[in-house]
This record gives sequence, structure tokens and C-alpha cells, in this order.
Amino acid sequence: MSIKKFDTKALDLIVGKMIETVGTSKNEIFRIGEQCRKDYETLTEELKDVKHMVIKVIDEGDRLEGQTRFARKRLSEVSMHFKDYTEAQVRDAYEKAHQLQMDLSMNRQLEKQLRDRRDDIERRLVGVSDTIERAEHLISQITVVMNYLMSDIKQMGEMLEDAKMKQEFGLKIIEAQEEERKRLSREIHDGPAQMMANVMMRSDLIERVYKERGTEDAITEIKNLKKMVRSALYEVRRIIYDLRPMALDDLGLVPTLKKYLQTTEEYHKRTKIEFNNIGKEVRLPSQYEVALFRLIQEAVQNAIKHAESSEIMVKLEINRMRVAVVIKDDGKGFNINEKKAQSFGIIGMRERVELLEGQLSIDSKIGKGTIVIIQIPLNF
Repeated sequence: MSIKKFDTKALDLIVGKMIETVGTSKNEIFRIGEQCRKDYETLTEELKDVKHMVIKVIDEGDRLEGQTRFARKRLSEVSMHFKDYTEAQVRDAYEKAHQLQMDLSMNRQLEKQLRDRRDDIERRLVGVSDTIERAEHLISQITVVMNYLMSDIKQMGEMLEDAKMKQEFGLKIIEAQEEERKRLSREIHDGPAQMMANVMMRSDLIERVYKERGTEDAITEIKNLKKMVRSALYEVRRIIYDLRPMALDDLGLVPTLKKYLQTTEEYHKRTKIEFNNIGKEVRLPSQYEVALFRLIQEAVQNAIKHAESSEIMVKLEINRMRVAVVIKDDGKGFNINEKKAQSFGIIGMRERVELLEGQLSIDSKIGKGTIVIIQIPLNF
């Protein structure tokens, strides 16, 4: 699926629904856990009462068993000496023994019921406790899922948007390369190529002037020809400098920047550029010097072309740990949250900085200029 066709807002809506559903499930599980805790407390109190009743029933059973043994012994004695007792005494001994036997039997039945109820409550408590533990575990897992949804996955839309921008940036790079080739072609055609053609024409003219007008007029034409050649040479060098300043390899970043900013200031006469280098002029690895030069070049060109600045300040500081660059202008500024066509230049700057594991921050307000801060760690 093409990134361009992917609707990031739809993804945010889906993630929002997922978060809502997971949140509802979490609340439901929490309510189940709370109900289980209440049931656990109720069962615990009931178990306590049942255990107390079991003890009482056992004590009562022991008492009844003793009375029953005594009543049986009394009934046996009455039965053996039946003639020595009255009918009422015999009936009373029989009824007491029978009643005690019935009470003991009911006591044993109640004890069994209480014991069964106790065992059932203990089993239920184990089950409820397990449910509470599982509910707590599920809540913790759901909390992790929600945090994941609300942080990492919720940023997926932003990541896709960033990927979409990078895709567009890649297309812009290809387009910019073609535009750069066209520009170079036009500059060479309109500049050095035209001048060289004029040189050829003027050289023929010098020969004719020498023959027709004499030496002095020929020398004047030669001087004009030298000016033309010098201009052509300047244009060629300027084109080469824009492609890659050779001074960057020979002299290093600081001298090249000085020369570039001075030349830019002279070319754009309405813009004053101030350059401050803090510390010593230290040579850096080639990839660092090229990247820093291009970053500063891009920031300065943005300040001139888009911000229409009258003053630009460039400050460079190189120490053992890092390189810090500040580019400040008094231009018209822009809304950093608004994406425009020229923002691809900023994306390119961020790409360069990220490749060097550095940081790029841009602070701009409409009507109050722009400050670009670049920090590159020196990990070598």
C-alpha cells in the first residue's frame, strides 16, 4: 500500500476506538474484581461463623454422647431389674435414652452439614481468591496495553505522516537534482558558454581592428577581452564553488565559511552577514565539515530567500565534545507548525543532522525572525 494513500486520521480513529474498548473492558474487569473482593470478605466472615458453630456443635455432641452413654447404662440397669422399678420410672428411662439418642443423631447430622458448608466455603474462597488474582493480573496487562496504545501505537500516525513526508522528500530530492542540472545548464549556457563565444568573436575582431585601426585600438580590445575572460573565469569558479568549495578540503570549515558568507554578502547587497567563530580553527573529518557547511548554507539561503532578512548572524563553536552552530536572522519568520513547500529544506537539514546523531532546533515567530541551533556531537 502506498503511504500517500494511507489515511492517518482513520488510523487515529481506529486506535481511539481500540483505546475506548480496552478501557471499557478494564473497568468491567475492575468491577468484577471488586465484587469478588466483597464476596471474599462475606465468605470469610461466614467461614468464621461456621467454624465457631462447628466447635459448638462438637462440644454439644460430646456432651450429648456422655449423657447418652449414661442414659443407656440407666436403661440397661432398669431393664435388668425391671421388677424393682415402677412403670413410670421404666418409661422415663426409656424416653430419656431415646430422646438423647435422637438429639445426638441430629447433632451429628448438623455437624456433618456444618463441616460440608465449611469445606464448600473454603473451596469457594480459593476460587474467589484465584479470580481476584487473575483480575488483578488482567488489569495490569490491560494497563500495559493501554499505555502502549496511548504512547507507541498512538504515535504511529505521526510516524506514518513522517514516513509520508520522507517519501515526498525523496521525490523532491529527485526533482531538485533535475532542477539543479537545469540550473547549471542554464548558468553555463548563459554565462561561461556565452562569454567564451564572445571571446572567440572578440579575438576575430582584434585581428581585424589591428589591421584596420592600428596597435592602440587593438590593445584596447585586448584589455576588454581580458575583462571578459576574467568574468567568465569568475562565473566558472562560482559554479564550482556552489557545487563543492575546494577550499573546504584544502583550508577547512572556518576559512571556507568566512569566504562563502563574505561572497554571499557581496552578492546580496541588501543583506548584512556577521560571522563569529568561537575558539580555535580546528579541522574536522570531511563528512562533518561538508555536512556543517551545507547546513549553514541552507539556513543562510533560507534567511535570504524566504525570510527576506536584512541582517544574519552566524556563530560557530567547536570544542572537544561537540560543534554548536547558531544562525539568527531578523526576517519575517514563519509558523513552525505550518507545513509549506519550502519546509523540505528543513526536512533535509534534519536528515543531515540525524545522520551525525545531532540535534536541530528551530525557533521562529512571524515578524520576529528565526533562530536555528545545530548541535553535533564529536564521536571520534
